[in-house]
Amino acid sequence: MLLKEFLYKILELQEKFLRFRLSKTIGVKNTSKKKRHYSTGCTLDLNTMADIEKQELEDKITNILKTYEYNPERILDYIKAQGTQIKIIKDAKKILNPIGENEGFIYPCKGSKALYLSLGINKSFSLKTDEMFVLSEGEINKYYFIYHFYNWFAFKNNIAGMDTESQELLKKYLFSSADTKELQLAEIYKLKDAIRQDKASIEFVVKLCRNYDGAKQALTKMHNEGSAKL
Repeated sequence: MLLKEFLYKILELQEKFLRFRLSKTIGVKNTSKKKRHYSTGCTLDLNTMADIEKQELEDKITNILKTYEYNPERILDYIKAQGTQIKIIKDAKKILNPIGENEGFIYPCKGSKALYLSLGINKSFSLKTDEMFVLSEGEINKYYFIYHFYNWFAFKNNIAGMDTESQELLKKYLFSSADTKELQLAEIYKLKDAIRQDKASIEFVVKLCRNYDGAKQALTKMHNEGSAKL
């Protein structure tokens, strides 16, 4: 229940941000809910394209999760096989929190942040780090992990909004009072993409959680009542 409450709270914050903050910057100029691109007599609905891309991505993720039976340890092996570094350390949050990161998927970074991660995680000196998974020792929360797996998979598939720059903008403007009017137009669209994708990953986990809980309740009912009638 705590996980569900957390996820719904994040969704609420993101909706609020979209409606009351980002709209101040581009709401007047971007009044259409659907964008269309016209080329050689053909009409292309970009929203429809985004929906198709989202569904294809979720189908691929779901297939992988099923293949590895939703087991975080097995999925980590898959992630490692794709070239992403996996770090399981003691009290990872104590190292990550000072730079505004959470346990899970960490995007590539440069500069002082990369140096901090290199020293704290890799025990080496570098001003550039590739993407990595950083988790604490012990049991891994399945749903929290799947949220980060979704983001990692979207990143590896070059989905708009899942790059380092877009995600840094998300962190800066979603949970602070910084004024979005300072952003350039390109940055605004990067931020919108990041918000849309982060919301999609959370909704995916919420849907998965609902389906799992529903199935679990059904199995319990069948066991208790000795009947397949639900």
